[in-house]
Amino acid sequence: MSRQRKPLPYEPEKCWVNDKHKICYPDKETAEDSARLVEFEHGLPVNSLSVYKCEYGNHWHLANKK
Repeated sequence: MSRQRKPLPYEPEKCWVNDKHKICYPDKETAEDSARLVEFEHGLPVNSLSVYKCEYGNHWHLANKK
């Protein structure tokens, strides 16, 4: 009898930015799509999050617009 393995939870790539561990997005478009999804899921105003290119790697992060 074969046992089925439980799938491992997804753990996104992260990097340290200042004192925060931020999720890495491979490109600007993916980061922008994720920002809109987060805004929707958390009831935030549209375009309340922005994206920026990480100075430590070749990826993108989300940030609050101020």
